[in-house]
Amino acid sequence: MPEPIDIEITESRPGVRLDRYLAERFPDTSRGRFQQLITEGAVLVNGTSPKSTDHPRVGDKIQVHWPEAIPSEVLPENIPLDVLHEDDDLLVVNKPADLVVHPAAGHATGTLVNALLHHCQGRLSGIGGVERPGIVHRLDLGTSGCIVVAKSDTAHGHLSAQFANRTVDKSYLALAIGTVRPLNGDIRAPIARHPIQRKKMAVTTPGEGREAWTEYRCLEALANTSWIECQLHTGRTHQIRVHLAHLGFPLLGDEVYGERANARFFQDHHWKAPRQMLHAARLAFLHPRSGERMGFEAALPPDMAKCLDRARSQPSPEPQTTAPTGRTRR
Repeated sequence: MPEPIDIEITESRPGVRLDRYLAERFPDTSRGRFQQLITEGAVLVNGTSPKSTDHPRVGDKIQVHWPEAIPSEVLPENIPLDVLHEDDDLLVVNKPADLVVHPAAGHATGTLVNALLHHCQGRLSGIGGVERPGIVHRLDLGTSGCIVVAKSDTAHGHLSAQFANRTVDKSYLALAIGTVRPLNGDIRAPIARHPIQRKKMAVTTPGEGREAWTEYRCLEALANTSWIECQLHTGRTHQIRVHLAHLGFPLLGDEVYGERANARFFQDHHWKAPRQMLHAARLAFLHPRSGERMGFEAALPPDMAKCLDRARSQPSPEPQTTAPTGRTRR
């Protein structure tokens, strides 16, 4: 049986239900899944069984008992992996941009999970369920870089707690359209499902979405683009892509959140990126068994390096006469 995860409420969240609170703390587990766990008695608040509709209060102590692993129904596939580190508890992989993390609609095979099942010979954590064995967190299709995978339920629980408590360092490199202003800053803007286009996310008004915080700094202000390092303090779906687009500087190659900007870029410069220019460059966390702080780096992939070189070679534009749209808060 996996070790339970203990959480103590230290901040008031008026109006937030228990199932939603837990889904925010563990973003790779759905609200519906937590509703099921609460019904099954796998979640305790102050030692008693709660309801999904209960509202956590400051001082409450929550205990989540993850269920035993369920044998995976996903088939192993011999897909090459760029393994940055591997031991008995976990592995860190440099995911290519064109690899989907886990099976979903339209991607039943050929995923990272299929590759992991072959590579690890089925020895993966089962907390994520039959579709997501070993998966602690995700990277979008079109995003490359570091991703950690749990081999055991105990490791999964420890790693999930670190992500939930925001003690995992997640650093990304991005190439955005335009010269970001300010050059360094924080974007603190809540994110929720887009009200109309349900496959997209969007910045919303405070109280309606989930807290989202991206810290960024411009490494190079180029002629028509910005080479940016982003530090994630929360882990919302599409967070960097949504936040930079909200600021007015969508990612080069992001046709979902920067379709018009990318069309104008292609019209002006006659070249475009093959995918969204986003790379999970660095990942650091405490090893679930030894407690040692471990850090990993994934080299910039060739397609992104090529786009960066091309952006650096562009001539300087005419001076900008209007300020970019978007808001930041420091």
